[in-house]
Amino acid sequence: MFRKLKEELDSIMERDPAARSRLEVYFLYSGFKAVRAYRRANWFYRHDMKFIARCISQRARHTTGIEIHPGATIGKGLFIDHGMGVVIGETAEIGDNCTIYQGVTLGGTGKDQGKRHPTLGDNVMVGSGAKVLGPFRVGNNARIAAGAVVLTEVPDNATAVGVPARVVRLNGEKVPSPCANLDQIHVADPIGDRLSELEEQLQDLQLSLEMFENGSGI
Repeated sequence: MFRKLKEELDSIMERDPAARSRLEVYFLYSGFKAVRAYRRANWFYRHDMKFIARCISQRARHTTGIEIHPGATIGKGLFIDHGMGVVIGETAEIGDNCTIYQGVTLGGTGKDQGKRHPTLGDNVMVGSGAKVLGPFRVGNNARIAAGAVVLTEVPDNATAVGVPARVVRLNGEKVPSPCANLDQIHVADPIGDRLSELEEQLQDLQLSLEMFENGSGI
């Protein structure tokens, strides 16, 4: 038990530059407290004492602002940074050494039965405010950008951004724009494209204005 506790503390110390000591993490980090409470609640849940399990998880929710269903499956080394507003559903599965920031939801869509929540592989990072909804897999070493809404599977070593989220990097390489082919499912984002065009035009105007000011002696 003490070995596992030390491993959990060490994993947070390695990933959080603000952590000054294991003592600070143990007593003051809400994410650490929520995960420890989940471990206790999950034991009762697996031994068919579900009322006690929910009592523990709900008490942790009130004290930490993090709601983890005791039926979820969580591997070692989960780091919930800041954590306020995090929700992890009953059938969610989280691999080893994952990092989750505040406001993240690992939830369902309301239309699935049985397995309703996502599965995260190992070493997954989910940015603040991201929503991962549905019974699909997010691959090992994947990164979900802040504010993204993920509704479909994310492959290993991928980065997903946007609403709805799309993969923009895979194995360190930029993914070509979906408008480059005739894929009728992964269509381009016209609003995002237009905003990019306007940003380029604004930069051109700023450059022209600077040249005019310099040339006129203003």
